[in-house]
Amino acid sequence: MSALLKVESLRVEIAARTRILTAIDEVSFEISEGEILGVVGESGAGKSVTGTAVLGLLEKPAYQAGGRILFGGQRIDTLGEDALRTLRGKEIAAVFQDPLTSLDPLMTIGDQLVETIQTHLPLKAGEALERAGQLLAEVGIPAPRERLRSYPHELSGGMRQRVVLALAFCCEPRLIIADEPTTALDVSIQAQILDLLRRMCRERGTAVMLVTHDMGVIAEATDRVAVMYAGRIVEIGPTATLLVGASHPYTRGLMASIPDMRRREVELTQIPGSMPRPDAPVSGCAFHPRCSIAEARCSVERPDDVVIGPSRVACWFAGDTSRSVAR
Repeated sequence: MSALLKVESLRVEIAARTRILTAIDEVSFEISEGEILGVVGESGAGKSVTGTAVLGLLEKPAYQAGGRILFGGQRIDTLGEDALRTLRGKEIAAVFQDPLTSLDPLMTIGDQLVETIQTHLPLKAGEALERAGQLLAEVGIPAPRERLRSYPHELSGGMRQRVVLALAFCCEPRLIIADEPTTALDVSIQAQILDLLRRMCRERGTAVMLVTHDMGVIAEATDRVAVMYAGRIVEIGPTATLLVGASHPYTRGLMASIPDMRRREVELTQIPGSMPRPDAPVSGCAFHPRCSIAEARCSVERPDDVVIGPSRVACWFAGDTSRSVAR
């Protein structure tokens, strides 16, 4: 299956007062048509910045310092703002954590959907309104015709996120960047939104880059997962493989921190320490100060990617089954 989105050696820097900080450091990955790629890691790992770079929405003082972003075989990181604006919404859509940041509080739901549809599709107002009602019905909003006249504040959080999904899908995009789309919702509503997102993508063949810190979301919704740490991808591979046989110590630490209802331990496993800040980078492997299997080499030399089965891992000891992460 050919890659719809291809990110090659992406580097994002931030111009601070006295120095240049590295937010994203040589990140490479692909997403195929119809595939859901989860991007997971702690806060500050670079997940959202990567998605923002793909959308072409980096704001100063952040900027793309290197690498390439290709969509459908065309390089898009060098496009002008007008071309990017046309691409966004029609070919690439976004779903963010807080739906209120995506919805205009002064416009009805119907007006926002119609405006987006008519911006990207050659439909008359009546046709666009008809399509808007159909989309609201598809995302599970009751009485969709009446809700077209509602304002965002009149809807619950889960309903607003359904409207955002309708906005994202209204022009049949080929790729959706979903940045923590369920974090602000109740657990039961989270499951509904994930099921809806997965179903709509499967039916349309839409690719998704799903940014999250929740391993439960990763296990439930994704085909492959990229694990980020300190601005780099430390492991990427099929979700099923990483859930049962992760190779990188950081990935294994994330898996071990998930509560197991079958075990009686009171204390949860945790990864000691914290991730280095961009203004205080560490040499060698960025994870080595927190790694239980690190050796002297890890603090000096940064590991290259190694292919282990269907996965790609950046660790000097990838594939070494004699080493285990302390739990």
